[in-house]
Amino acid sequence: MAVRRLLLAVPVLVLTSVVVFGLAAASPFDPLVGYLGDRYLTAGAAEQQQLRDTLGLDDPWYEQYLRWAGSLLSGDLGTSRSYGQPVADVLAERLPWTVLLAGTALVLAVATALMLGVWTAWRQGGVADRVVTAVAHALEGVPPFVVALAAIGIFALGLSWLPVAGLTDAGAAVSVGQVSRHLILPAGVLAVSQLPWLLLHVRQSLIAAFGEDHVVGARARGLPARTVVLRHALPTALLPFVTLVGTRLPELVTGAILVESVFSWPGVAAAVVRSAMQVDFPLLAALTLLAAVVVLLGSLLADVVYTVLDPRVAADG
Repeated sequence: MAVRRLLLAVPVLVLTSVVVFGLAAASPFDPLVGYLGDRYLTAGAAEQQQLRDTLGLDDPWYEQYLRWAGSLLSGDLGTSRSYGQPVADVLAERLPWTVLLAGTALVLAVATALMLGVWTAWRQGGVADRVVTAVAHALEGVPPFVVALAAIGIFALGLSWLPVAGLTDAGAAVSVGQVSRHLILPAGVLAVSQLPWLLLHVRQSLIAAFGEDHVVGARARGLPARTVVLRHALPTALLPFVTLVGTRLPELVTGAILVESVFSWPGVAAAVVRSAMQVDFPLLAALTLLAAVVVLLGSLLADVVYTVLDPRVAADG
């Protein structure tokens, strides 16, 4: 299954990269503006044309794509025009911070969903269940950037408990303490944006599991409630939950970009916006393919884990 899925990923990635180049070519932004910056207004028409010829900006997009694809096959991601450095260096500088943010948020969301999902399912119909599910349903329709602005208003500006944005305080060196303190708000916001779907799914799956024969039998034998929930009902509910986590990865990637923009987190969000506005083909294609790879691998990993947890599921199904 894994080999087949990986082979199918190749044409998907190729098609994704082709679409990116095609859409970028249709962009109204002039890539030379980003390349020259303030000098664009003072550069003469002859100088601008010379740069266009040198950079190949007037070449058809498919020719630019073929050059980029050839370099990619040789291990070269190309050079970012907007940053003036190799794409690999741009990713090396920014990607670890995005992984830290998204990874922390995913762990928080999963852990919170499991705890609250189990609690509300076991206390179905109680006050806590009604409050938690109502809040979760309300949060489903709230965009991450709205949650981010609300969090900044409450915890940063109102209570002054946490910093507003950035990786460290102004002038402070990068340290575990500084980064951890600045990570709390963006990671918390991103976790909250993913939490409703995970929590409600765990709750519903557990409620359904409580009606299955082996759980009913465990209750009838007088086993403690903790044992019934954690050892009999929860393993059954976790199987579809694993798949859901994999399908939420696209939303996690999108949410991370929005949250990074609001909190000025030094991840790939700024690079995505800058490469799109300045039609930076190599960087934009690399970032898009990276996001596609994350989604494909996440989906594959979820299916593999599902198969391992439940041997009854055929791997070739």
